[in-house]
Amino acid sequence: MENKHLPIGFMDSGVGGLSVLREAILKMPHENFIFYGDNKNAPYGEKPEEEIRELSIACVEKLISEGVKMVVIACNTATTVAVRYLREHYELPVISIEPAIKPALSAPGNKKVIVMATPTTLSQKRYFDLKERVGHQERLIEIPCAGLAKLVEKGDFESEELKSYITNKLLPFSKEDVGGVVIGCTHYSFIAPLIKKIASEIFRNEIEIHDGRYGTVRQIKRVLENSGLITDSQENGSIRLLSSGGEESISLMKKILFED
Repeated sequence: MENKHLPIGFMDSGVGGLSVLREAILKMPHENFIFYGDNKNAPYGEKPEEEIRELSIACVEKLISEGVKMVVIACNTATTVAVRYLREHYELPVISIEPAIKPALSAPGNKKVIVMATPTTLSQKRYFDLKERVGHQERLIEIPCAGLAKLVEKGDFESEELKSYITNKLLPFSKEDVGGVVIGCTHYSFIAPLIKKIASEIFRNEIEIHDGRYGTVRQIKRVLENSGLITDSQENGSIRLLSSGGEESISLMKKILFED
């Protein structure tokens, strides 16, 4: 098969990266896609760095074995820990995601911005470097959300458990002048409407959500075009879902991607 017709491979620790895949399907409907969710080991956000790196490598190896033209690391934690290694050791394009703090801090006004992410993402040099490049760090309120991705993995994005978790995380900052929330984990994209609703109530103004998946999909398209890898098919592409968690996890992924 000609390289341009090979699928784009997506990986994540679980269901979170489906939010990025959904946006990619919308913007590039003629491409073929393979998504590999490492649901058996989800979530990655609180694991040791070496384990995250090894699991990420295993996911990429799985996608390469399926024959892909590009790998998308649709996981903020895997990006912060492993993307540099992956780019150094594999020849095909490796696209990653990062918290959208640049557009958040560029929004009109001078309000503070909350960053909700896994503890690992917020502790990595890659994230520190991003903050250094963007500047205005004094406006960031970083909230490590241990356990939140695991709640999202259950597939109920309106659960009382989630509402209570988000409320308890945001309430301590209720007196701050907050204008936006950065979604720093692809799992959280599925509960962004819930986060927006609760945050708008707590901070008593309309809260803007900033999600890195949109910039990631734009980058995927740019790299495909610049590399001569974008498909010339006019047919709707195929979508394959794979998981280390077996059929139960695949059924959940299908429900999230195609029904919700």
